[in-house]
Amino acid sequence: MNDLFFPKKVISWYHQHKRELPWRNTHDAYKIWLSEVILQQTRVKQGLPYYEQFISKYPNIFDLANAEEQDVLRTWQGLGYYSRARNLHKCAKIICTNYGGKFPNTYKSILKLPGIGPYTAAAIASFAFGEKVAVVDGNVYRVLSRIFGIKDDIATGPGQKAFALKAQQLISEDDPDIYNQGIMEFGAIHCTPKQPGCMTCIFHLECEARRKGIQDKLPVKSKKLKVRKRYFNYICIRYNDKLLLRQRKKKDIWQGLYDFYLVETKQKVEIDDLIATDGLVMELVREKAMMELSEEYVHILSHQRIYTRFLTFRVNESEGYINSSDLKDHQFYDLNDVIDLPKPVLISRYLNDTFF
Repeated sequence: MNDLFFPKKVISWYHQHKRELPWRNTHDAYKIWLSEVILQQTRVKQGLPYYEQFISKYPNIFDLANAEEQDVLRTWQGLGYYSRARNLHKCAKIICTNYGGKFPNTYKSILKLPGIGPYTAAAIASFAFGEKVAVVDGNVYRVLSRIFGIKDDIATGPGQKAFALKAQQLISEDDPDIYNQGIMEFGAIHCTPKQPGCMTCIFHLECEARRKGIQDKLPVKSKKLKVRKRYFNYICIRYNDKLLLRQRKKKDIWQGLYDFYLVETKQKVEIDDLIATDGLVMELVREKAMMELSEEYVHILSHQRIYTRFLTFRVNESEGYINSSDLKDHQFYDLNDVIDLPKPVLISRYLNDTFF
């Protein structure tokens, strides 16, 4: 297929079929960047209200940079992958401090910013500044692999490089931004992972995958990591209308968010075993604190499945627990304040079921 023919057809299709989305009606690098970060690992339907919420709360990059990280995490709550929110905030501060609030305007300079990889840098450089640099995301992998019959493994470095080279060869000279939007949109709503619209496809005659009947085999991607099972036993201590929580500091899931005292076990354990092995739980039982056990909550992440139970104890005093060595990073919060803390969805579910 002629390299000039391909982008022209993509652009023509895009003008006829594109979805109207707010970040497509602007060349504002801040809004484009925000949309791209939100849409990583997130469907458009789910991401759209978050985008609108962020733009409403932080209309420009200075507003985002001046916000408290805790507020940013709370606004992000529910999207997962919280490192995206932390990098978003960090990056906004750098742009305001080092660039006077103006986004760097080239692919190479944008790529130097924290939390911005090749795809996001290409999207910003192309959509905001018209740079002729190809974007390559899951949709682009799928479209190019099927139409051109490319069988390189997209989970490998060499495979990704091969696709990046092909994508750059095909990009429109005159309208790189529209072409990039077009090929991603084509993959998102027409050349879909399952049941692609082959019979009405603009590349029906040229598509290698359709001719060979291997649409479902492309793109080639080696198997995903095995899902890891984790078992969380949360100890929720309640004193009057206060709950004991801590901010997660370790580099694990939910870094920077708030949860309860946690006992993680290698497998599901009986409550009697938990009491016998954890000093804090043993002390609470010994003091005859009122105890309530929740049903099991199952929380699913991309590569983890978390099986969780909440053991809630009502205590008559708070000082001893604040001073406990097991709880040195914990403190009591009024229930009204707990609502505003940035929390994992799992914790919010339990709180809503139990206290609110």
